[in-house]
Amino acid sequence: MALNHKHLFYFWKTAKEGGVVKAGELLHVTPQTISGQIRLLEDSLGTPLFNRHGRSLELTDTGRLVLEYAEAMFSLSAELEHMVHHYPGGRPTEFRVGISDALPKSLVYRLLQPAVTVEEPVRIICREWPMEKLLAELVEHRLDLVMADMPAPGGLTRRVYSHLLGESGLSFMVHRELLSGKKADFPAVLAELPLLMPGEDAALRQQLASWLERCRLRPKVVGEFDDSALMTAFGQAGVGAFAVPTVIEDEYLIQPGMVLLGRTTDMRTGYHAISMERRLSHPCVLAITENARQRFTAIPNG
Repeated sequence: MALNHKHLFYFWKTAKEGGVVKAGELLHVTPQTISGQIRLLEDSLGTPLFNRHGRSLELTDTGRLVLEYAEAMFSLSAELEHMVHHYPGGRPTEFRVGISDALPKSLVYRLLQPAVTVEEPVRIICREWPMEKLLAELVEHRLDLVMADMPAPGGLTRRVYSHLLGESGLSFMVHRELLSGKKADFPAVLAELPLLMPGEDAALRQQLASWLERCRLRPKVVGEFDDSALMTAFGQAGVGAFAVPTVIEDEYLIQPGMVLLGRTTDMRTGYHAISMERRLSHPCVLAITENARQRFTAIPNG
């Protein structure tokens, strides 16, 4: 005998609502109707789904198994209805992106935003992991793209391709309270300020250390951060000066108390899209690269 989905639906609602009375109120039918439908389902399956103790119901082991399948079936049914109403062309394409911790999240958003405006409906899935795991997920095709502040290293077991999205100089920011009594110009003023540095795994870390050495500056480093968002949060709280890509300096200058110390193009931080494709073809990736080309032009210089 074929499974009657109406009987299964009444069982599902009763199990979820905790009784036939509440299920009946929700479905606008009598409790007797609900009970009758459940008994028909039990007869067709040849086993009870509830243990009945007076008016209370308790799922049997089989009842719990049937409930799991019912949950999956009716959840899928609801998803189908949603897709038909909201995406008549079909299920949204999943675009899975891995993000390096070192990338400023606001810049990532600016670069990724066009991916959700392509003609086909897209569901974007972002993962933020260490670079090693991101690349492992990419080569196993569990990610479509990795965005990082460095190209993929050589020596990987499978070939991946790094596509430069753009480069930016650096702008140094500080909360104005830390400038009280400081008279030196940029970059010499950095020697008089506490400084926040990117973590050791960031591509910018060695560049910044070398630049400070060339400028004969030895600021007091008061914090090191793998996560760029956490570093800027400390900087905006007045803990120390910090460097951000010039391409997004405007976001920091509108924050209360933040001032620009100066800019430099002696250091340039690059942003890379890493994929399994030598020639990019994914519509979301193409939208990102086109947006990046526009965004990384006309960047103010120091």
